[in-house]
Amino acid sequence: MSAKDQDFTIVDTPDAAVDRLAQLFEQATGALRVALDDYLRDRSRPSEEQLRQFRYPELRLTYESQGEAAATVRAYAKVQVPGVYSVTVTHPEDFRRYLLEQLGPLMRDFTLQVEVGVSDQAIPYPYVLEYADLAASGVTPNELARIFPSTDLSAVTDSTADGLYDWESASRLPLALFDAARVDFSLRRLVHYTGSDWRHVQPWILLTNYHRYVDQFIRHGLDMLAQDSRFERMVLPGNVVIERGMSEEHAQTLVAGVLWHRYQMPAYHLQASEGDGITLVNIGVGPSNAKNITDHLAVLRPHCWLMIGHCGGLRQSQTIGDYVLAHAYMRRDGILDRVLPPNIPLPALAEVQLALQEAAAQVTGERGDDLKRRLRTGTVLTYDDRNWELRWAQERPLINQARAIAVDMESGTIAAQGYRLRVPYGTLLCVSDKPLHSELKLPGAAGAFYERAVTQHLHIGIAAVDLLRNQLNALHSRKLRSFDEPPFR
Repeated sequence: MSAKDQDFTIVDTPDAAVDRLAQLFEQATGALRVALDDYLRDRSRPSEEQLRQFRYPELRLTYESQGEAAATVRAYAKVQVPGVYSVTVTHPEDFRRYLLEQLGPLMRDFTLQVEVGVSDQAIPYPYVLEYADLAASGVTPNELARIFPSTDLSAVTDSTADGLYDWESASRLPLALFDAARVDFSLRRLVHYTGSDWRHVQPWILLTNYHRYVDQFIRHGLDMLAQDSRFERMVLPGNVVIERGMSEEHAQTLVAGVLWHRYQMPAYHLQASEGDGITLVNIGVGPSNAKNITDHLAVLRPHCWLMIGHCGGLRQSQTIGDYVLAHAYMRRDGILDRVLPPNIPLPALAEVQLALQEAAAQVTGERGDDLKRRLRTGTVLTYDDRNWELRWAQERPLINQARAIAVDMESGTIAAQGYRLRVPYGTLLCVSDKPLHSELKLPGAAGAFYERAVTQHLHIGIAAVDLLRNQLNALHSRKLRSFDEPPFR
């Protein structure tokens, strides 16, 4: 055993593990902040001993199987092969609920040695430094990077998620998909893109490609806060908080003052008392945005993300305002082809499909043939080219073979990211035009359509979340797990 290994402490309970991780993280980040403040104030350089303190805590599990097999069909919180599993951890107190959800079943169902200690992975200084502190000092980021640990992009990878980790010869196996450096990288990006603290993001996520859904989400949130609902507050871009019990006039003033256009993909968070609320992100248009935001949301390990947006209907029998429930995706976006080739099938998740269909029935009040006339299940085609119609002659045979019924620019990417990053996913789109059948969005007709359709569509997404909340174990299913899979989901 090395001297470093001797510094690891054995813990007996999940709470003790998280407590120790939190203690080590606060010690490391606190020491780094003090050293940074000293340098910004009078250019005092940290000593070598101080530099060794700026390290992430590490969680380590040792599993020596003796023919042990847990009697569970649970898809996560399980070990499959003997070995030493480890991961560095950031913000353990903020991730306490998630860590306990993983460690609890693991320590209950398997014979493990659980240890916590200080890792070899340095904490990059940008993750504890505020821009205002740096700007006032006159010190440049390059200067700090020569003295303090900085972001090492070669160490920020998705190799485990993408199946590139060498499980056969590695001395340590990954305990989770993302280590501390990868998580911190995304946490800062979430703040930048969404305009709110990453801690506000809820485990149920709706993604949309049109701002009118935001207007309806805010209206719904205000209604929920005015009623005896499970929701306690709503957080808007810029970290604007509307609390339950706030006067309607004050709430409306706060809403009107939100500068959402400052942020590329503004997020809105309807928070519940049990930490089980809903976040809506307006991702805009295109697969690049869709990949970007889901790369970062994935480190929060949400329970599900659903695409709720507009599409073009490809069938003559469809009517503007109809719904499309995607059961397959034809990916022509190209953005993930290097890590998840388009020939890899994306399975429809039965729990999500059933929830979306039932939610549509509840909200519309239609069932049986009446619902079938409004809701069609089929293949959604996702392009990276908004003007794909200009290539219709070339694209028609492929679309015909795929039996595609709708076209958009985000759904296939979001589903592929859910599959790749082990986040349950689903898609319910609303037909806003029929480009192949001369039914285009004309200014007057478009306004009337949006006013009529968006509210109902959004409420279907919210109703689906309520249905899915009651089936978490089934939702985090084995369909998203590979041969070589970390114990944590």
